Amino acid sequence: MTVRLVIVDDHPVVRDGLRGMFVEQADLKIVGEAGDGAEGLAVAVREQPDVVLTDLRMPGLGGAEFIGLLTARVPSARVLVLTTYDGDDDVLPAVAAGAIGFLL
Repeated sequence: MTVRLVIVDDHPVVRDGLRGMFVEQADLKIVGEAGDGAEGLAVAVREQPDVVLTDLRMPGLGGAEFIGLLTARVPSARVLVLTTYDGDDDVLPAVAAGAIGFLL
């Protein structure tokens, strides 16, 4: 089985690094990337990924709001958060919105 992945992060270098790590994995296929939550939502709705790997703090739509909209519109997608922010003010709202895990 191949896991379909969307990467959402406002830092191009981070997206490039993640893409570089995942592109050679036979069981992963990157089906889209986005630089903010609004773009990420549009990509996820279009591509219907299995997993969305996202940052929390992005300009515009980000964090728990993005995750809540994503899980409502693409309920089959699993959301993993990759962030440097691990405080309760960041983690708890994201989990309540539907994130299944955090990578710090």
